[in-house]
Amino acid sequence: MTAHAWMPQSPCGMRCLQSEDTVSPPRRALRLLALVAVLLTGPLSGGRRWWFRAVLRALGAKLRVLGEPEKQSGVLVVGNHTSWLDIVAVNAVQPARALAKREVGEWPVIGALAARTGTVFVDRAKLSTLPATVAEVAEVMRGGAAVSVFPEGTTWCGRESGLYKPAAFQAAIDAGVPVRPLALRFVVGGKPTTAASFLGEETFLTALRRTVALRGLEIEVHVLPLISTAGRERRGLAAEAEAAVRTVAEGPDRAASGCRPHWS
Repeated sequence: MTAHAWMPQSPCGMRCLQSEDTVSPPRRALRLLALVAVLLTGPLSGGRRWWFRAVLRALGAKLRVLGEPEKQSGVLVVGNHTSWLDIVAVNAVQPARALAKREVGEWPVIGALAARTGTVFVDRAKLSTLPATVAEVAEVMRGGAAVSVFPEGTTWCGRESGLYKPAAFQAAIDAGVPVRPLALRFVVGGKPTTAASFLGEETFLTALRRTVALRGLEIEVHVLPLISTAGRERRGLAAEAEAAVRTVAEGPDRAASGCRPHWS
């Protein structure tokens, strides 16, 4: 991929990954088989939330939801981006069409499923396509659908996070729909972990194998209050949503994370 000055980049790397207890090789194999079985069913019509929760159960991950999103016709769902499991956890709480980087469409299995669930793909290397993508997302939400976006544009370690890019918020303004912030936390043994993160140049399969091996992974999804877009501008919306999510996602453990990013 050709990089440009506006390409999202995270200073987090493999050094940020924590070591956690793992399950036995036979248990990992069973989890993979269970995952394949769930994936082969596809996100069933009318049962998408159940299906995504089944994906998490197959991986041995527990979902904990704090708060409940009220029914909303057309909404932009935004959250912090840590793991390939983020979109699974979001859909387990708030079924939504996703805005994802073009590369996700090329991942094994996940790419095909993403396309089947109506994912809108964006080519981050081509800024010229951004206005058309914003217009497409606005049209989807104008039609009453929810669209999920991770405005940081790339994954972080989970203890640190990036700035929210404002483009997706413009789509919400254009569609006249509110923003729903979700804060995601990955926890093992009651403490935040970076072990489920998807970092650096590692492949999807590498991240999948590490996730399948984790013992006691719990994913917290904090449902935060809606933010109205009426009379707002996109940068202010992005900053407000970022602050709301960061407060919950990073929490009091931020200073002790051992994974402080260093900008070059």
